[in-house]
Amino acid sequence: MRDSLRRLEDEVTTCRRCPRLVRWREQVASERRAAFRDETYWGKPVPGFGDPDARLVLLGLAPAAHGGNRTGRVFTGDRSGDFLFEAMWRCGLANVPASIRRGDELRLRGAWVTAAVRCAPPANKPTAQERDNCLPFTERELALLGSARAILCLGAFAWNAAWMLRSRIEGDPPRPRTAFGHGAVAPAERLTLLGCYHPSQQNTFTGRLTKQMLDDVLQLGMELAGLPAS
Repeated sequence: MRDSLRRLEDEVTTCRRCPRLVRWREQVASERRAAFRDETYWGKPVPGFGDPDARLVLLGLAPAAHGGNRTGRVFTGDRSGDFLFEAMWRCGLANVPASIRRGDELRLRGAWVTAAVRCAPPANKPTAQERDNCLPFTERELALLGSARAILCLGAFAWNAAWMLRSRIEGDPPRPRTAFGHGAVAPAERLTLLGCYHPSQQNTFTGRLTKQMLDDVLQLGMELAGLPAS
């Protein structure tokens, strides 16, 4: 299974299916932000990472242009990731409270972090076709993460993508979807979905998502996934 995850990572990082995303991610990596002008940007699709025996999967929207597109790891090197990894550390899902680059000392316990779209999109808005081009990677990823029992969806885009993924994996019959909301739960035979406001600065700076709210939803996700509390 670990070998299969590595092979999938190789496929993800060499993908060029979406011309608009390829142009944007490479343009950002070439021009760079002033604060990171001396760094070499990743500039490729970003694979998921974490514990291969994860029971809880955290699904985001896409890598940030100067976050994951720079560091090569989703939610690493940006403010959203700072907020998220500190909460995961408080809940016992991470061994350290911060992560600044791919290959640093961060290790996850019982958790896997990935994204619905693997390339940084302009204005953080991938198209429906770009999402659909990427979903097969995540579908295969979830199939390989055989211990996974819950998906924590970070934002409405991830929630909608997770419904599509779960239908493919579990063959869900047509039924009304549970509306996205912070703390919304959609049970299933294998993969229960749990909603969470995205840890973007827009949400964390305005108080729409507080540290306590994120801690509480992570604890609920651990419970739904059958992970012991730290």
